[in-house]
Amino acid sequence: MKLIVGLGNPGEKHESTRHNLGFMIVDHLLKDIESVRSGKWEDSQKFKSEIFNLEYKPKFGEVKKVILAKPKTHMNNSGMAISLISSFYKIASSDIWIIHDELDLPLGFMKIRFGGGAAGHHGVESIITSLNSDKFWRFRIGIGAVKNKDEIARHKFKNAEDFVLDNFNTHESRSVKHVIKRAVDALILSLEKDIQVSMNRFNTK
Repeated sequence: MKLIVGLGNPGEKHESTRHNLGFMIVDHLLKDIESVRSGKWEDSQKFKSEIFNLEYKPKFGEVKKVILAKPKTHMNNSGMAISLISSFYKIASSDIWIIHDELDLPLGFMKIRFGGGAAGHHGVESIITSLNSDKFWRFRIGIGAVKNKDEIARHKFKNAEDFVLDNFNTHESRSVKHVIKRAVDALILSLEKDIQVSMNRFNTK
């Protein structure tokens, strides 16, 4: 069983923000899975998440059980929801795929990696703490590479937190659509074949 989690913040006001790119990608992934003909997101109080249980049917090989999740704990407490789901279903950390925005990567870039530190991302930090392990997969999706005060000032934001909690602007829309498609393609290839194959094909050089 795989647990695929998009990180973000719940609520309408956060829907189009840079920090909710993980939510957006999971939603698009579900729409692109041809074998899913019906069903809807379940608002689970038990798991503090919106979840979708499905059986993924690859072109070749056995059916795979997959849980898609969008934590409702807010970004900085994402680990709580993921721990609840993985503990109940007895999912190993190595079978958990986390999709999240990455400030240190330019918009449109993507890096798939296994393990390692949080690199300042509070959602990932929460997951590492809750699971007591960093041994899970991350789909790191670039949102801008804003690294210093001068760059933040050019975007008219006081700090990086304001930047990630703001909506994508119209100039970014094309790149956002492109990276969402690439991320969905990478996830589907990971389900069809292997995540290492996906990493070799889709990681931005």
